[in-house]
Amino acid sequence: MTAPPAPRPTVVLVYQRTSLPWVFDSARRAGIDIVLVPRPDESVSAGRLPPAVVDVLPLDVEGAPAKAMEILRERYESAPFDGIVTLYDPAVPFVADAAEALGLPGLGSGIARAVQDKRIMRQRLAEAGLNVPGFVVLDDPGAWVDGTRLEFPVVVKPANGFSSLGVTKADSEDELGAVVEEVWQVCRDKLNQVTGLVIEEYLDGPELAVESLAYRGEVKVLTIGYKGEPVGPHFEEGVYRAPAALSSHVREAVVREVVAAHSALGVTHGPTHTELRLRGGKRPYLLELGARVGGSGVSHYIVEHVTGADLAADALRIAAGLTPCPVPAPPAQPVRATGAAANYIVPCGGSGRITAIHGLEEVAEDPRVDHIVQMLRPGDVVRPYPDFTGYPAFILSHHPSTEDAEEFHRTLESRILIDYAPAGGAR
Repeated sequence: MTAPPAPRPTVVLVYQRTSLPWVFDSARRAGIDIVLVPRPDESVSAGRLPPAVVDVLPLDVEGAPAKAMEILRERYESAPFDGIVTLYDPAVPFVADAAEALGLPGLGSGIARAVQDKRIMRQRLAEAGLNVPGFVVLDDPGAWVDGTRLEFPVVVKPANGFSSLGVTKADSEDELGAVVEEVWQVCRDKLNQVTGLVIEEYLDGPELAVESLAYRGEVKVLTIGYKGEPVGPHFEEGVYRAPAALSSHVREAVVREVVAAHSALGVTHGPTHTELRLRGGKRPYLLELGARVGGSGVSHYIVEHVTGADLAADALRIAAGLTPCPVPAPPAQPVRATGAAANYIVPCGGSGRITAIHGLEEVAEDPRVDHIVQMLRPGDVVRPYPDFTGYPAFILSHHPSTEDAEEFHRTLESRILIDYAPAGGAR
């Protein structure tokens, strides 16, 4: 008699936008069912669910976390699931709390808060002797004078911010007080809370993004990508190209720093997205480590097209208590690149009410372009920095080399243009 097939693993996926397809496609390939907790500002139709999604479970994770936990527990008791995961940085602590409460695989509450709160992260990385900029933490905007002991320029960051929200450079002591107050107000308006700020010394040099996968304490660096050399004052993201063109010496130093950061923060399993700057173009300094697939799935696209590894599928496997697929690579070395991948982040280039975005339809016809993810459209209002409205669009493309990706991005600078009108009367 033939045994019945084993039940498919089920993972709750918290606050993933359905317009970003990679994690859903990966779940389908991996044979994992998804219970989707949709973003509150996104309507999900039961008749048009993404691949692998078998159910929708509305939860207000940010506004009513206690109630959300109660509903999640009731769901687990009536229809058990194998894991819970998120690609949305602010939801990382909730997901860790839920996994811990239900006895599922997870980071652990303390570790989740260490990687989500820049104050704790900075302190732990510094205590571990890693390369971090000089910094102070603020629990009150009136204490901004504590930052004057640092070497200027400095950068002011929300402790629990994400996507460069509110991040602002102050070039002198005379500017610092006003910048701190400005960032504090952004936290009130956009994060609905102020947990504190970090002031840290500005680092020059190229910015890097490192995608890794940890499992049972072993960290494998998958890709190292180049993210430009932003100089501020507001650090709008622009490009992401991988693999970065680095000497073997610098590449090995980056890998050592990233692996050591995992150890310092206690991150032993799951995907991570680490950002660094190469001070002087040679010495890696840690900016932050996120315990998730970066960019709501963009990091998966980069890894997949550079190495062939299925990062999102392995993140889901680990969340469900399963073993990730082995990644062949020498110890202490990133996985060998077999191609190049890139994300062009369309800059806002102004503020006001968007009246037109030119060039996206033509660019979509380019055979190198795999996805255009559009977040802003005509009628939407872009507010000036340090407020962060969002990026107009991502243009994800594959290339035979990083040099080809760089040349492609240069052409996009003149092909994608945004028209604005004054914001009055916009929706």
